[in-house]
Amino acid sequence: MRPFLTLHHPRAARRYYEEGTWRDDTLYGLLALHAEATPTLPAVRDHLREVTWAQLRDEVDAVAHDLRLRGLEGGDIVSLWISSRIESIAVLLACSRGGFACNPSLHRSYTSAEIVALLERLGAAAFVTERGWGIDRRTTALEPLLDGVQSLVARYDVADLPKRGAGEAPPVDDPDKIVYLAFTSGTTGTPKCVMHSDNTLLANARDLVRDWGHDSSTRLLTLSPLSHHIAWVAVAQWLLTGCYLVTGTPKAPLSVLEWIADNRPNYVMGVPTHAIDLLAAQAAQGRDMLASIRIFYMAGSSIPPVVAEAFAARGIKPQNVYGMTENSSHQYTAPDDAADIATSTCGRGGRAYEVRIFDTENANAEVPQGVAGQIGGRGAALMLGYLSNQEATAHSFNADGWFLSGDVGRLDAQGNLRIEGRLKDIIIRGGHNIYPAQIEALALRHQLIEKAAVVPVADARLGERVCLVFSGSAALTDIVPRLLAEGLSKADLPEFLLRVESFPLTASGKVLKRELVDRIRRGELAPEPVRQSEGASS
Repeated sequence: MRPFLTLHHPRAARRYYEEGTWRDDTLYGLLALHAEATPTLPAVRDHLREVTWAQLRDEVDAVAHDLRLRGLEGGDIVSLWISSRIESIAVLLACSRGGFACNPSLHRSYTSAEIVALLERLGAAAFVTERGWGIDRRTTALEPLLDGVQSLVARYDVADLPKRGAGEAPPVDDPDKIVYLAFTSGTTGTPKCVMHSDNTLLANARDLVRDWGHDSSTRLLTLSPLSHHIAWVAVAQWLLTGCYLVTGTPKAPLSVLEWIADNRPNYVMGVPTHAIDLLAAQAAQGRDMLASIRIFYMAGSSIPPVVAEAFAARGIKPQNVYGMTENSSHQYTAPDDAADIATSTCGRGGRAYEVRIFDTENANAEVPQGVAGQIGGRGAALMLGYLSNQEATAHSFNADGWFLSGDVGRLDAQGNLRIEGRLKDIIIRGGHNIYPAQIEALALRHQLIEKAAVVPVADARLGERVCLVFSGSAALTDIVPRLLAEGLSKADLPEFLLRVESFPLTASGKVLKRELVDRIRRGELAPEPVRQSEGASS
């Protein structure tokens, strides 16, 4: 296998194996165990079909074999740009079997040109896509663009992936190989690619399974798509328990609420926006369509306590979670936590990740208990670095090797983590990351905009919405159409506009965005909502 340059450290690895947070299991190995023990038991369904453990193993073996036949070798990268369907899981498990690295984090909102740029950056050897999938596939021919990606040796339409016909090559049994690559970003919006092994993915899932008592009787439904890391936290728990997994998007006219009622999950995973929308939809129903749910996992953005309280009032335990693609769902509440802990903190987490709080101005200085600071962490669930990006990897740690999240929180006397905010500029709208620098750069292309800053506006349902603050004489009605024309995704459009005469600045001339946010919150500044006809989405 071709090696990846990683943070793998022999002494830390020995400690993780000794404490049991790392083990000899691979993702494929767990699949094979279930296929042998319960071959005819239904394993997973999406919006198109359901398969048993044995059927899934056969598909995985066939894909792994075909990738080898097409010329892939251990360490090669397989990228996916498809909807949330069983094939996504099959390809990742095939990569675990064959020693390849799977990159499933290509979102539907990407353009074809962006996909090609990411494939070239990865040096992807294989690419799986789906007819019509992507923000511009109706107007852009993808195949001619793919012709220019020199590293590609295999292309598949998802409908053409093999279902049977495996060879005799033995599975790769190394749980410390890189198996999963996921793009994430910092405040600049420049994508970084997180590297995980079978073990770093499974470490956090082992904690969640143990502490929340999941087993083969669990029915797990993920509302987060398989291009989002939350869904792979679900997949890891599913493989550890041999439970039943539901993924996919319900077909119209079936609503998400009806999808849940039809599938009867007792464990649902998603972001707070999912929870808010489900509670609102349920309120309009004459019968309880959430009756089967016992646990509701919420992560991806700040969780409003009122939402967690609403689930608790229905007899559903809120699993209040904090984490990142880099370290999965490491911080979470426990089933026996008091109501105020479960609804207002992210709990104490598990053995696979240790959290400490550091001074926001000096990342090497730990702050006392109860004081807010930057959240740092380390442990078996931590990524093995950013792919081909030594600079980003090095800058993500302090001098003592603690991974720095860029988020602000505080620990109470019992070790529960309370999230206070973010050092980063990223705006999280309903679990979707929006990068201010990109919007600001495009806005400044407008000749009548002098300065621009993008800040969040608090929203009860989505967590945050986007506000473009600018100085200059540009007409408000002209800004959103101009941003669209410049290529900004509709998912990233500002939903509020605010013209100012001047910006609050630091001594070095940087815009004080927090001051803008505070003035808006106090009502001293009044952003104007963007009309739907101008292109903003709700």
